[in-house]
Amino acid sequence: MKDVFRLDLEKVADRLCQQARDDRIRITLHGHQKMIEEDISYEVLREVLLRCRVIENYPEHQRGPCCLVYGYISDERFLHIVCTTTLENIVVITVYEPKEPKWVTPFRRGGEHEM
Repeated sequence: MKDVFRLDLEKVADRLCQQARDDRIRITLHGHQKMIEEDISYEVLREVLLRCRVIENYPEHQRGPCCLVYGYISDERFLHIVCTTTLENIVVITVYEPKEPKWVTPFRRGGEHEM
């Protein structure tokens, strides 16, 4: 079962990477505000989406299929992006740098947020 789940995550990531290559990215107002707060440019966002990996997939989300992906800006700066997964264009819902206490590492939730 884990292999099927991994394959699904890889398919989601591959689709997002292709959409990023085609520059089919839209950003919500909230996503744009977070980019300003976190000092993340559109170019950086796109670069992360071009080589992203899915951390969590939410295919049954009440507002539509979406996922949490990660990528890195530099060796020490990771980025999380929550975005849609089934629309013609990627819609970036939010973007942030994962930090404690919510994230222990860029890949593992911490404290009360642990899954």
